[in-house]
Amino acid sequence: MTQMTPADPAIPTRLVVHALVREDGTVDGAGLYEVAGALGMTDQQVRLCVKRLVAEGRFTLEGRGRRSLLRLAGAAGPGLPAMPEVDFVRHAYRQDRGLESWDGVWRLFAFAVPESARTARDALRDTLTGLGAAPLQGGLYVTPNAIAPYVRGAADSLGVSSALTCLTSRDLDAGGTADPAALAARLWPLPRIAARYAAVSRLAEAVLSAPGEPPGPAERARPGTEAESPVSRAIALAAAFSEAMLPDPLLPPELLPHPWPAAAARARAAAAWEHLRATAPGNGPRLFRLYAEAVR
Repeated sequence: MTQMTPADPAIPTRLVVHALVREDGTVDGAGLYEVAGALGMTDQQVRLCVKRLVAEGRFTLEGRGRRSLLRLAGAAGPGLPAMPEVDFVRHAYRQDRGLESWDGVWRLFAFAVPESARTARDALRDTLTGLGAAPLQGGLYVTPNAIAPYVRGAADSLGVSSALTCLTSRDLDAGGTADPAALAARLWPLPRIAARYAAVSRLAEAVLSAPGEPPGPAERARPGTEAESPVSRAIALAAAFSEAMLPDPLLPPELLPHPWPAAAARARAAAAWEHLRATAPGNGPRLFRLYAEAVR
């Protein structure tokens, strides 16, 4: 049997909680503690995480410990688990299928927000980098992707629309580098992103090479078996996928080195999620459905 090691402790406990939300919006306490434990997390970590999530208004709690039931409250605000937006996952898979070719246009964004609005300035910068734009120099960012609607929406919600300038160009020279692929290699940390996709591929291969049937009651009683369950594997894969996708600017294939490992890793991840979905319990987490919809 292919053995899966416990998840890297860098996986946020709150990601585990959100990943275990079922279609009815609830999280079973017993399942949460069991899966979190299999992923190397202590009961104390889980209790503190649940307490914070309830205090933030994201969940309501009924009962205590393993006999508890968390119910999703749907509150917005900071501190949500670091997972890529479905729209961007969908865009990535469209790129992989050759459906999103580059039009040769660079999108540039400039802003000058005063120190008195520092929070808004930082938030706008984080929006740009979160959308894959790279800094050219102070207050000037660039991307080949059409993210202007998202950036304008963020600036408007932050009250700094008047400080934002959006422009496009087919002619971009940064520090003497004008070749588009060379610019991409200079502006984005492509080797680091590629290494993260290699981790996705390894986890996906471990899933696909594992037995297809979920463990029975006797097997589940053995220590470590839960670490090989569809749910635990899905959370570990989702965490690795997020680690790779979040810093990925999703550059068009025309700007990437060849071979580029992201497409192959995402294809393996898609196959792994389908395999996990098929072997998960009937009332499994909605994580399976959300990723299946994004891939389609």
